[in-house]
Amino acid sequence: MASSPSQQYAFRAQKYLGLVGGTPNYEPIENFQAPDVPTRTYRYSPDGRLYAYAIPSGVRIFQAESAQLLQELSLPNVVEINFSPRGTYLSTWERPVKLENGAQHKNLRVFSVSTGEELVAFTQKSQEEWDLQYTISESHAIRLVGQDIQVFRPAEWSRGIVDKLKVEGATSVALSPGLNPSIAVFVAQKKSFPASVKIYSLMGLSSPPTCQKTFFKADKSQIKWNTLGTQVLVLTQTEVDQANKSYYGETGGFYLLSAAGNFDCRVQLDKEGPVHDFNWSPNSKEFGVIYGYMPAKTMLFDQRARSLHDFGTAFCNFISFNPHGRLIALAGFGNLAGKVDIYDRKTLNKITTIDASNTSHCEWSPDGRFLLTATLSPRLRVDNGIKIWHCSGPLMHVHPIDELYQASWRPTHVDAVPPFPLNIPPSPAPAASVIAHAAIAKPAPARPAGAYRPPGARGLEASSVYKREGDSPSAPSTPNGRFSRSPVPGRTTNGRRHVPGAPTSPSPVRNNGNNAEPRGRKRKGKKDGQGGAGGAGGAGGVGAEDSPRPSVEVNGVPEEVASPTNGFVPQTPGADGGLDPIAKKVRNLNKKLKAIDELKEKAKKGERLEATQIKKIETEADIRKELAALGISS
Repeated sequence: MASSPSQQYAFRAQKYLGLVGGTPNYEPIENFQAPDVPTRTYRYSPDGRLYAYAIPSGVRIFQAESAQLLQELSLPNVVEINFSPRGTYLSTWERPVKLENGAQHKNLRVFSVSTGEELVAFTQKSQEEWDLQYTISESHAIRLVGQDIQVFRPAEWSRGIVDKLKVEGATSVALSPGLNPSIAVFVAQKKSFPASVKIYSLMGLSSPPTCQKTFFKADKSQIKWNTLGTQVLVLTQTEVDQANKSYYGETGGFYLLSAAGNFDCRVQLDKEGPVHDFNWSPNSKEFGVIYGYMPAKTMLFDQRARSLHDFGTAFCNFISFNPHGRLIALAGFGNLAGKVDIYDRKTLNKITTIDASNTSHCEWSPDGRFLLTATLSPRLRVDNGIKIWHCSGPLMHVHPIDELYQASWRPTHVDAVPPFPLNIPPSPAPAASVIAHAAIAKPAPARPAGAYRPPGARGLEASSVYKREGDSPSAPSTPNGRFSRSPVPGRTTNGRRHVPGAPTSPSPVRNNGNNAEPRGRKRKGKKDGQGGAGGAGGAGGVGAEDSPRPSVEVNGVPEEVASPTNGFVPQTPGADGGLDPIAKKVRNLNKKLKAIDELKEKAKKGERLEATQIKKIETEADIRKELAALGISS
């Protein structure tokens, strides 16, 4: 069965690179030419049509679905690559170096994907926000150089800058999506001058800003446009927290601004502490915010910053809407436990909780039904790999990958995938990898350590490691050679367990005669309680003549009573003694099958299994063959 193109995912590890198909098989894409040298980065085009990776000798561009090689660019030292929205252009960034002739190193280059031709090049020193920003139609592209916002027409790169906007003190810029693009420019505070965000229409840069907001406590900002490009959320932060409550600076304010200039406000957050994450819903009409000291609070707001729903407090710092806006994932990653709560936006009820511990990266699949979580290096160097979960909770696929650095779904526009159903869809059967690769069991929860109490105070004997064997002296002892022990509830003075109704016997006298065994020699236990430690005739034991075995009646039939001193195990009616060897074997084989079924259920729920448990699952076919050989159908 061919996998859905929308479910393809890619990964990059230190030693290899891969493209993998999606549900239900999760098989590697055929004909993909993985490089034989380490890759530095990879990228999908935003429309999901193309895929490219960078190696020390250059960049290779592929058709994503078929993995067909389209272009190979000879560009040494490329560190970053990126596609324009429609995949028409590919940008590359190299680390800047000093040229011998003293000229500036043009380390930001733009290429035509179809021809491989270099179209334009720039000098870009900073790796942060290094690439140009394009409108969704690719009609215009902008970049911030100093305090100037430069505008280009990609169809006419040779014309150079076609428009320019100078904003004094500008430190970052964000181009909106949508059919009527706008530019949000952030100006950091400087001395007594407040910070500000100004919004300009891309087609009217010479006009005054359509919206402007000033505020203090703002050295840097996060700017997120909604999908339509009509409103923007701005989170301001300071580099230093004056109250010394955080190492990471202080949240200055959280603001909602309209591109048209008809609305702006500060979003009121009723819990003290930082804003951990915020995101727009794909419908552009609402957004979610996680804020406050842990446990943090999560709220849902509408496009006028009015609260719609309070999700309560929890240890979370990540919020993400699925591409249809129907599901919301709230999670705690980083130094938090990795729990992911999935909510139905329609009912605002929690659907499930996923245990995705050690997650470094998390994103929804393009069809909105699956969640990809990945544990990446160098943040964590153990248990690296990818897991894929169904939105209803079950683990679908596990892909362990040593030293994994990058993982992501292949992008697909929401209009190109099936609409999300009215009811939460049922999960398909998990892939075989869930059982095959779940190698480590969950650690048992640690019990709180209490004050130490010696075994005697807990009604227990000391470990046999500390007991003396044979005729070795044991101090202190009574003058007549008997052991001196404090009585323990439920035991006689000689340390044996008291059996109700059984006659008692005096403590044994040390046997220093010829029957004593040499020190250090292991005693051989004998059947029916004769000889050996605790049996008749052994050192420290009770002879048959000294203490007759007690008996009780079970259903009117005398039965031996099992005790630590006589070595007997009582036989009750219906026990193994009444089964023939074949019946016993069938019963044992059925027990093994039942245990295997329980392990498979644990694996389906996403629990990790030990290697020995996985081997036990692999013996299922052999066990069924044995049952069939005995004439039992399973």
